Amino acid sequence: MKWIREKTLRRELMGGIFLNLGSSITAEIAGNSGFDWIILDMEHGPGDHQVLLSQLQAIEGTSAAALVRISWNMLPRFKRTLDLGPSGIMIPWINNADEAKQAVSSMYYPPQGARGVAGSPRAAGFGRNFKEYFKTANENVLTVVQIETKDAINNAEAIAAVPGVDVLFVGPLDLSVSLGIIGDFEHPNFRSALQKVSAAAEKEGKAAGILLREPGDIERAVSEGFTFLGIGSDGGLIAQGMPAIASSFNQYR
Repeated sequence: MKWIREKTLRRELMGGIFLNLGSSITAEIAGNSGFDWIILDMEHGPGDHQVLLSQLQAIEGTSAAALVRISWNMLPRFKRTLDLGPSGIMIPWINNADEAKQAVSSMYYPPQGARGVAGSPRAAGFGRNFKEYFKTANENVLTVVQIETKDAINNAEAIAAVPGVDVLFVGPLDLSVSLGIIGDFEHPNFRSALQKVSAAAEKEGKAAGILLREPGDIERAVSEGFTFLGIGSDGGLIAQGMPAIASSFNQYR
């Protein structure tokens, strides 16, 4: 768990993918594909808590760091998720410093935060490793806050300045909707917003992240200061790949 936060805060390039099918099989495949991190999506994906456990178990034997995007910035969602043992959490829809502080508090055990303490969860080896886990969890878990609205852009510097926030991660589609330019990722207002996020993260020694559309977007993102980069999802890859294969038969019909 420790390495993902250390490398991210050193602003090393960290590449990942979102998994939104709720499948432990695709989680295992992704984990063995060479990604640095994998987001298990509990915001828009169909998986429940038991499915999440299976996905985390599938990734554990791989080289990837398992992160979870929870559905909302609510303390109980952090507690149940962290107790399963992911390397970090992505929190959607963070609009200001107070919401960022609330998220960080939910990530951390007391006295730094309000995360509930129990000795028995999977994260603590079902009790066998509780003392060590309790001692090191606060410094090891990765906190990724999503920047998805005009308000978040306006408050980017204040959000980045919150201790414990590690990554400011742009959700492009939500942000474009909030800016009134849905899907127009080349609009000057959208590009300006990205610059503000990148600058705020760099100023505070944090990482800037974004979900990209395709590998060809990596070079530009890196040049703009983004280092925590995601591309695609298991659902998207299958939805695009299967029709492409199916259509290859058409010329012979």
